[in-house]
Amino acid sequence: MRDGFRWDAADVYLFDIDGTLLNSRDSVHYMAFRSAMRHVLGLDATIDHVPVHGNTDPGILRAVLRKEGISDAAIDVGMPHLLQQICSEVDRNRDQLCPELCPSIMELLTSLRSQGKLLGVASGNLGPLGRLKLEKAGLTEWFSFGAFSHPLELRRDIFLEGIEQARRLRGRDAQVFVVGDTPADIEAAASAGVPVIALATGVYDFPSLLKCGPEACFACATDLLAFSVAKT
Repeated sequence: MRDGFRWDAADVYLFDIDGTLLNSRDSVHYMAFRSAMRHVLGLDATIDHVPVHGNTDPGILRAVLRKEGISDAAIDVGMPHLLQQICSEVDRNRDQLCPELCPSIMELLTSLRSQGKLLGVASGNLGPLGRLKLEKAGLTEWFSFGAFSHPLELRRDIFLEGIEQARRLRGRDAQVFVVGDTPADIEAAASAGVPVIALATGVYDFPSLLKCGPEACFACATDLLAFSVAKT
């Protein structure tokens, strides 16, 4: 924790979904990318060799298609159809979704809610996919609003949209913190001008996140809550 920073001082908390709230123990989202590219473009490609963690769904698609030699202009034309196909494919296979909550996430949400905090999500997922993951994980009721990808593509812009929604709901002077699990979350939060709490519950370990300079960094929400108890 940075000197003087209080992790529980915000009015509003914006949570990333994948790796922060939950981890998906299935391949539904992954396979939907491949199916969409095959269906829309006749392209047999995977997302294996592009950055995924901390990226956005449109950003992942763009990176794959650029590697396949497709121009940004052509990608822009095909993007809406590709994204719709991804959403449709995931919805068709929704029964196979197996989200697993990250450690002590329910306890953290309960603690924040009991303090009167407003909770939202800011995720690189497409809206229908992010909401479906929350539903399958039993988290929908905890969040009052959400910012997702498309038409937004950059994580910073998604965070800015989440901040704007938060301040419309809680007031223009509301203090907003981001909770994320990747260097991209830390960078985007800093660019958006809000503090970030990093949890090493995704693919990045604690030292990797700590060196990115978040305001607070914990191995998981269990340690965050334990730290708070120890400080009282």
